[in-house]
Amino acid sequence: MEIYEIEGGHKLEGEINVTGAKNAVLGIIPATLLCSDVFTIENVPNINDVVKYKKILKKLGVTFERDGDVLTINSKGLCDYDCSPYEDEISEMRASYYLIGALLGRYKKAIVPLPGGCSIGDRPIDLHLKGFRALGAKIENVHGAISVEAEKLKGARIYLDFVSVGATINIMLAAVLAEGETVIENAAKEPHVVDIANFLNHMGANIKGAGTDTIKIRGVKKLHGCDYNVIPDQIATGTYMIAAALTDVDVLIKNAIPKHMEALTSKLREMGVEVINEGFGIRVRGKRPFKSADVKTLPYPGFPTDLQQPIAILMMLADGVSIIEESIFENRFKYIEELRRMGADATVKDRTCVIQGTDQLSGTQVRATDLRAGAAMVLAGLVADGFTRVSNIHYIDRGYEDFDKNLRSLGAVIERKEV
Repeated sequence: MEIYEIEGGHKLEGEINVTGAKNAVLGIIPATLLCSDVFTIENVPNINDVVKYKKILKKLGVTFERDGDVLTINSKGLCDYDCSPYEDEISEMRASYYLIGALLGRYKKAIVPLPGGCSIGDRPIDLHLKGFRALGAKIENVHGAISVEAEKLKGARIYLDFVSVGATINIMLAAVLAEGETVIENAAKEPHVVDIANFLNHMGANIKGAGTDTIKIRGVKKLHGCDYNVIPDQIATGTYMIAAALTDVDVLIKNAIPKHMEALTSKLREMGVEVINEGFGIRVRGKRPFKSADVKTLPYPGFPTDLQQPIAILMMLADGVSIIEESIFENRFKYIEELRRMGADATVKDRTCVIQGTDQLSGTQVRATDLRAGAAMVLAGLVADGFTRVSNIHYIDRGYEDFDKNLRSLGAVIERKEV
């Protein structure tokens, strides 16, 4: 087992580059299955979820070449729509459900085992299936796998009962080759939804309205390969912004899009942190004592659920009482019990966490309970007294490339060790 061992109390200073968006790439890779061609994707993060996707698609006949952050994908050898033999790999990642939409779009049929991922709450794919049915597909559950088949996909008007990033993207994947027009109402507006729509348009799709709550997709007869550059990762940017704020000095996060960070930027400024937008970069200067604040997670452009765990660390060192209301996932406070071991004064009731600020956290052994919780525990270790050891760091590897190396480049004392 590998762990991160962190010596707290070292200030961060310097510059750091943000990699491409995990959540965009995990929709773009399956989108390449929609046609038989070659794609060159730039700014692809080297994270475990990408590695797992490559492993699955290689078994389906897709080939890959990687050169730095450039991933070349050749889908000409794709030979099957049945992913049921690869249940072990698919069960390890949530975004594997995009294979349903992509294979349905290309072959008009798909068999994909139920997806896995972090245990942060009930995340059914009912809305995805509702969308596929509206397009004309029949759906069965066959031995734990979703079997989707349609004689012909036809455009439809689809209203999402609640805003769902996954359903929005999956329906787009299935609809780009359907006959006629598909309208997705109450669609998700996250930056990576827009990026995946842009990628599909580069392939020859006709998608309008991405980034609004109504997306219109006019079906086309065929798609083609393309070159594409993935947007910077919004959540990695936010994690490094909070890390910089915590340690009281000056850090420039490069290759970032300030517009995507407005909800976090506003909250950091409210807490007394200086945030300066500099073109394609964001400069953060932390300044204690931090002020308390309240956060409610919401779909974009609201405060991201994936940043509530990192910002909780800032709240734990703020003056007064802060409150986090988690409106997206009901089980996203599992990490609080671990942080109590470090001296955090926090109580959870239902979907609300009340945090009383304290002067100092204390280093100890903690266990990452999911991807973003793991990142938060590393941030806690940066400011804790003594040494913090974070286990289950395979969660962190799912979404952050070279997390320890990047923090070391800013002055953090953090090592990856085998135990």
